[in-house]
Amino acid sequence: MRIGVALGSNLGDRVENLRLGRDLLVSLHESSDWPAVSPIYETEPVDCPTGSAPFLNAVVEIECSLDPNELLGKFTAFEIRQGRPTTRDKNAPRQLDLDILYAGDLRRTTPTLTIPHPRLSERRFVLQPLADIRPSLRLPGYDITVAELLDSLSADTSVKVFLRDW
Repeated sequence: MRIGVALGSNLGDRVENLRLGRDLLVSLHESSDWPAVSPIYETEPVDCPTGSAPFLNAVVEIECSLDPNELLGKFTAFEIRQGRPTTRDKNAPRQLDLDILYAGDLRRTTPTLTIPHPRLSERRFVLQPLADIRPSLRLPGYDITVAELLDSLSADTSVKVFLRDW
């Protein structure tokens, strides 16, 4: 199934952190084609502690047959190996954050995972890179496309292209 993953970093070598996350996703990709990879965007932190550094954000879509909960476990273990503390405040600065945005047509809510991501439609820093790779995608539970969701957002947050090819 097609699985969209948001990548974010605002600590350390942010580009290298995203590259490591992308490489993990490529290793899980089950198609002979290269996965869909958005440009990297730089964005101001949202709902983070005062003084947090800007984020770099991107979206990668892979083809993967793993159950999303198993995939989440792989992401969490990888994030910890990259320096994520096992306990941290919500929205604390981080080297790497990997979030499952969608998994095919699946809709799921568990204590650890909600698919589609519950705040995806409110976040320009997710919708902009997703619209770059899948503008006509209709997420489960939504009547409009990703591009239309992006257009519906107010312009109160900015995202700017940081790196097109990475």
